[in-house]
Amino acid sequence: MTQYVVALLVAALLIVLGAVVVAGESAYGRISKARVDELVRDGRRGAARVRPLLDDRARYVNALLFTHMLLAAGATVLVTWAFLQIVLGPLWWQLLAAALVMVVLNFVALGVAPRTLGVQHADGIAIAMAGPARFLAALLNPLTRLLILLGNAITPGKGYREGPFATQAELRELVDLAEASDVIEDDERQMIHSVFELGDTIVRELMVPRTEMVFVESTKTLRQALSLALRSGFSRIPVVGENIDDVIGVVYLKDIARRTFEHHEAETSEKVVSLMRPVFMVPDSKSADELLREMQAARVHLAVVVDEYGGTAGIVTIEDVVEEIVGEIADEYDTEVPEVEQLAHGSYRVHARMHVEDFADLVGIEIDGEEEGVDTVGGLLARRLGRVPIPGARITVQGWDLTAESAAGRRNRIGTVLAEPVSPPDDEDDHHDRD
Repeated sequence: MTQYVVALLVAALLIVLGAVVVAGESAYGRISKARVDELVRDGRRGAARVRPLLDDRARYVNALLFTHMLLAAGATVLVTWAFLQIVLGPLWWQLLAAALVMVVLNFVALGVAPRTLGVQHADGIAIAMAGPARFLAALLNPLTRLLILLGNAITPGKGYREGPFATQAELRELVDLAEASDVIEDDERQMIHSVFELGDTIVRELMVPRTEMVFVESTKTLRQALSLALRSGFSRIPVVGENIDDVIGVVYLKDIARRTFEHHEAETSEKVVSLMRPVFMVPDSKSADELLREMQAARVHLAVVVDEYGGTAGIVTIEDVVEEIVGEIADEYDTEVPEVEQLAHGSYRVHARMHVEDFADLVGIEIDGEEEGVDTVGGLLARRLGRVPIPGARITVQGWDLTAESAAGRRNRIGTVLAEPVSPPDDEDDHHDRD
């Protein structure tokens, strides 16, 4: 009988050790590098030993997880062996009793209790487990890597080099659980998910396409560039040479304003090339998180996006990347505009995103959106003008003057279009730029 008691005592010891390991595993999954740096600055003893472990977190978490499994398996074997000798009755009853006991112990002693402690006291447990975690990782790392390779080999699809024990999917689920438990708000949950998705988003998905770019030719004077900047609402404008695929720099509104303020004659005597700054170019396949880091490091807010052939695909700003995280950014000039507003003398003010065929029905003309290759009134202006419309740009279509009005949104796209009947209405389909 003594040997069975010893087996149960050893099993209890293994469970206690397993609980300690599980608490350490949870603590290392919980604690962040920023928190450890804060503990080091506060002079917390032993905190500096934790920082190297977080640089290779997967290695140490895998070692603790494997140790936890070993201890749990050892305890299960000992308890089962002791129950086969102690518990009276048929074999199935002895095995069932051992299984029930171990299920309870695994759930409570190796699950809920240590994981709760690991989360509640992550700082202290992470510091206390730094030494044992290093020892276990050095001892078990070759074996854990071999087993991970074996698991990946027998698993369909692409495996995980460091094991699937701390994946992004798990973090997403934790965020969802936190929102369901009212720990965080729904908009905070969406923002965190957006941060995860940033690495999977490429620049091509964020950029303003070349068809919507506002640019200035290198031969334009400072006055012309200043007028374009004020009318378009953009403070940074790409400068092109021979064509839009030849972007040679970026001119800043503040540079033009300073130069023309200090030397008034420079408005007409100097070209934009004299003030343009170097252009920051990125491939359209770059990930959004890499772009954000590079733009922060280079201290630039606008980059020209190039395609695989070296042509200009569009432009992207640092605000475009931020919007992927926080959502659309509006400014104090943005107001809700009705789709149609009837004015005096038979005129209309329509939203630039109004469908072009709905507009045609409104004013009694015929426009085929498919034939024009556009869907909206704003798109019709761009199509007829041959470039991005800015406030003041005007075309005439089938007896109606269409004038681009207020720029809306951070990208300063046209918000409304003023439609006025012209007299005489004979010049149908005549269109020209009165910009």
